[in-house]
Amino acid sequence: MERRVLLAISLSFLVLFVYQTYFAPPPPPAGPAAVAPVSAPASPGPSPEPVSAAAAPPVSAPAVVAGEAAERDIVVETANVRAVFTNRGARLRHWVLKHYKNDAGELLDLVPDQELVNHAYLPFSLRFENDAQTTRANGGLFSSSARDTVDATSARTSIAFEWQDADGLRVEKTFTFDPQSYILEALVVARQGDQPLRPLIEWGPGLGDDNAHATSGSFLAPSSSTPAQALYHHDNAVTRLTAATPGTETGPFLFAGIDDHYFAALLLNDREQPDTLRFSHTSFVVPPKGEDLPPGRYTAFAVGHDNAARPYRFFIGPKAIDTLKGIDTELVRAINFGIFAWLAVPLLGALKWMHQFVGNWGWAIIALTLLINIAMFPLRQKSMSSMRKMQEIQPQMKAIQERYAKYSITDPQRQKMNEEVMALYKTKGVNPASGCVPMLLTFPFLFAFYAMLSQAIELRGADFAGWINDLSRPDPLYITPLLMGATMFWQQKITPTSADPVQQRVMMIMPIMFTFMFLSYPSGLVIYWTMSNLWAIGQQYATMSMPAAAKAK
Repeated sequence: MERRVLLAISLSFLVLFVYQTYFAPPPPPAGPAAVAPVSAPASPGPSPEPVSAAAAPPVSAPAVVAGEAAERDIVVETANVRAVFTNRGARLRHWVLKHYKNDAGELLDLVPDQELVNHAYLPFSLRFENDAQTTRANGGLFSSSARDTVDATSARTSIAFEWQDADGLRVEKTFTFDPQSYILEALVVARQGDQPLRPLIEWGPGLGDDNAHATSGSFLAPSSSTPAQALYHHDNAVTRLTAATPGTETGPFLFAGIDDHYFAALLLNDREQPDTLRFSHTSFVVPPKGEDLPPGRYTAFAVGHDNAARPYRFFIGPKAIDTLKGIDTELVRAINFGIFAWLAVPLLGALKWMHQFVGNWGWAIIALTLLINIAMFPLRQKSMSSMRKMQEIQPQMKAIQERYAKYSITDPQRQKMNEEVMALYKTKGVNPASGCVPMLLTFPFLFAFYAMLSQAIELRGADFAGWINDLSRPDPLYITPLLMGATMFWQQKITPTSADPVQQRVMMIMPIMFTFMFLSYPSGLVIYWTMSNLWAIGQQYATMSMPAAAKAK
């Protein structure tokens, strides 16, 4: 029975993997209508071709009453971030994380390359109901008393911008930095004469590390490279919105914004009395810079509330579990661990605890694997003993089945065969189900480990040893998947079984199938599964060397 259960689970997993990888339909491309309005370019001169097909009508800009004559950048340094603002629209040009690097080894900028996205709007652009106001406010040269370089590494620091034209449109923006966090507060005050305005604050397309051509993974666990997507938190759950479905959501969301695999740009609404947010999200396709690349899909969002006295609080940074917990425990749900989040989160906590002692994430995975297998030792021991008993009574089982082989499945005599089989189980003290439970318990750990290792930013770029320099990515030389397949084959060979020869041959194919699947899985997961196999092999040999009386217990 235990072999049949393992075979069924393995085949189900294989079918889901193959379907999600090769046959799942891609999201439909977004048309021009799905594109949010595009603001003025970030630098003076002729406007580049906008992303949107429906450009705003040309507007004659009124004379500027409050503003500066030339464009300039203001750089703000905190302990974690280097932020670069342009006074054109008082918008964010760069948000560089000082403790994270991109694939090229450079410090990671979460503001997308404007050339890559065809000069789409910069973060903290404003979207008014009137297109003319949007164009003027985002293209105006704001004045600021801040110097070109601002040190915010030791205390909360604010920089203020203001701009007004002769038509009576006035905009003030104040940005406040926390020296030790990734939170940026933005207070926006906009008026048309004496009439207050409530524009939406926009975040430009995607995030700087976004792989716009990545896949979104399966329902069991996310992909190892997830593109940016819109999301919001409501009623203790996170809703993730498909890239091809633009729209506007309204509600007292705890947070709303976009995230990709490891990073997020989110508006935080974690107050005792949260505001009702307007959350507009959209996506669009941008032609690639190179001929060999497919078009990229990017996601953007805009948010707003009607409480002019409250600043907006944005989290723009890594989805590190301790960082998110330090803001709000519910913010941890932004990490897309999938349906096994209930197990992946404590596993990550245990892995971080283990890492404090061993100092290497690969060895921490191995140590945690050993601890898990030690905890499961009694159950696995009972399973192995049960399988050996099933093997010992196999001749008697076969004799009973042969006596009733002449009867059809619907024949009442078949009931007598089942009664004899159950009587044999009772006499020999065999419980066929006891061999299945430990096998079933290993699969949630497998999926949870996969979700944890592929989603946890703590494992991003984590070096182990030798050729494995990133435990969150597949083994570049495929050595560990081959070792995993070999240990799985070894385990199959020495495991007692009551299956018929046909089933045994089918089961011997499983190591080959798993080897091919694990070629594309994070190397940390392969290490976990290989070590579990080695533990099971050692425990099986120990069981076989025990006296018969001890095995029967």
